[in-house]
Amino acid sequence: MYRYQRQIILDELGLEGQKKLLAAKVLVIGAGGLGCPALQYLTAAGIGTIGILDFDTIEITNLNRQILYHENDINKPKAVTAKQKLALLNSTIKFIVHQLKIENTNALSVIKEYDLVLDCTDNFSTRYLINDACVILNKPLIYGAILKFEGQVAVFNLQSKTFKNKTNYRDLFPQPPDADTVQSCSEAGVLGVLPGIIGTMQAAEAIKIITGMGQPLSNQLFTYNAWNNAVYTFEISTSETNNILMPTDEDTFLQFNYDLFCNFQSQNEISIAAFEQLRLNQNITIIDVREWNELPEVKHFSHLKIPLSDFEKSIDELINSKQVILFCQSGNRSLKAMYLLSKRYPSVQVYSLKGGIAGWLKTQK
Repeated sequence: MYRYQRQIILDELGLEGQKKLLAAKVLVIGAGGLGCPALQYLTAAGIGTIGILDFDTIEITNLNRQILYHENDINKPKAVTAKQKLALLNSTIKFIVHQLKIENTNALSVIKEYDLVLDCTDNFSTRYLINDACVILNKPLIYGAILKFEGQVAVFNLQSKTFKNKTNYRDLFPQPPDADTVQSCSEAGVLGVLPGIIGTMQAAEAIKIITGMGQPLSNQLFTYNAWNNAVYTFEISTSETNNILMPTDEDTFLQFNYDLFCNFQSQNEISIAAFEQLRLNQNITIIDVREWNELPEVKHFSHLKIPLSDFEKSIDELINSKQVILFCQSGNRSLKAMYLLSKRYPSVQVYSLKGGIAGWLKTQK
């Protein structure tokens, strides 16, 4: 009673609302920029059981926005470290660590054990996967996304008091964007405080849904721009055509290839180890398809620079070998460039560096 007194004295929440929070089971997928603040405030609010799902480790580049972690946590697993930190904040909470990458084979079995899910991930293929699993299992989903100065929050698969139908992520994005239009935070950057704002909003939506108070962002998309403090809320409508590709049961879900659907997978993607071997071949051409002003600058090996925005116009002048390796920041845009190059030159053997130059540079430390 004393710990949660400031919440309990709210007439709209009260003791019954606090009991609902203590009985709730919430899964947070992603313990990074969005997941850290969401986890901290869910823990402080007294959510009884919190699942933490993440397969990644802590890097120094995380610390400007993932303030749950400290310098001495670098190279430690995020999910395990997050549990240890959060337990110091509230020892009465039951934390369940899922130190794994969420995939078709495990998503349904993990998500079904929770009342609602927070999507705090950073790529489209995982977002579609989580969305579809929540629809199949009929679990509310709280979506968050950030890039540069702007963030988004929405609540999917929850019956609204205003609208009869429940929307899902595919109603907002029926088709994934082309790889050449996709940039991650590692490529475009993000203001450090922004994920704190959006992740905290996700936690607030979870508290409202669990307690039944307030008006959750069901069938709505909330956007916030830290650059000019612009705030917009958009209504989202359902459409059968938007969901025509969505798997409807466990069998079709297990067979759905989300990486291929989002153009994030190719048989010609090569690992960092394979790249190290191939780049020693003097007859191979290596091309950086990032834009001219993108960092870091690569001086470790000789290569050409052909930004993806100019790729189709420039490749005729520069391709003079039978083997080409393409790279970008994270490995997404190089797949698009690979498709363009292979289409124009079927006889050229083209590869895309999986994980991009950012992944390669990690191995050079």
